Amino acid sequence: MSADAPRERPLDRLRVLAKQDILVTPGLRHIEAYALEGLLTFLWHGDPGNECVVVMCGGAMGGLLGPGNGLYHALGETFAAEGIGTIRVGYRRPNDLPACVLDLAAATDLAHRNGGRRFVLVGHSFGGAVAVNAGIALRAMTAGVVTLSTQSAGCESAGALQRPLLLLHGERDELLPVMASQAVQALAGGGELEVLPGAGHLLTEAADHLRDRLHRWIPDVFARPLADVGASAAGG
Repeated sequence: MSADAPRERPLDRLRVLAKQDILVTPGLRHIEAYALEGLLTFLWHGDPGNECVVVMCGGAMGGLLGPGNGLYHALGETFAAEGIGTIRVGYRRPNDLPACVLDLAAATDLAHRNGGRRFVLVGHSFGGAVAVNAGIALRAMTAGVVTLSTQSAGCESAGALQRPLLLLHGERDELLPVMASQAVQALAGGGELEVLPGAGHLLTEAADHLRDRLHRWIPDVFARPLADVGASAAGG
């Protein structure tokens, strides 16, 4: 490839063999892309032409609901009514960090082709590392990143993110201790860490708080000019 050749976009890198796309409800689209390395699923809430889009991913076992009693579905419905798009990503190969980062990038690429220009990336557990790495790769379009009960492994390059970062972690996480989020915060050189009293890894005990917190934080980040978000990253 010559130096002047255009870079291959994430969706093109997937080598999709076939795709199915149905409208489940007026505000929810279900997309399945059959690639050589597995089936990639997107649940897309809201108008595909929305400029602001939240992209959310699960942990090492995958999943589309997120923690906190279906947090991702709840946010998708709420934001769709407010003009913010949401894509829930079902990985092709769960627990494969580079592959999952590409899956998240493919979701943003799809949204970008439809009019998306600003993205907040959200990941639970292993997905925290996915969101951080995708945020670095897509930094020019990333407005912010949210990690939920994140692992620290795979976040060693978090200092390159330089975007608003919100880390939420259960005080009684039985799988990943709070120090994992503390380590990511340190690696990123800032961000806002909130420890949720009495909450475990799935953050079920803090479900209502999660909905309210992200419902406030995400639109606030979208409202900031992208030129300014790097300078405000340390404060979340």
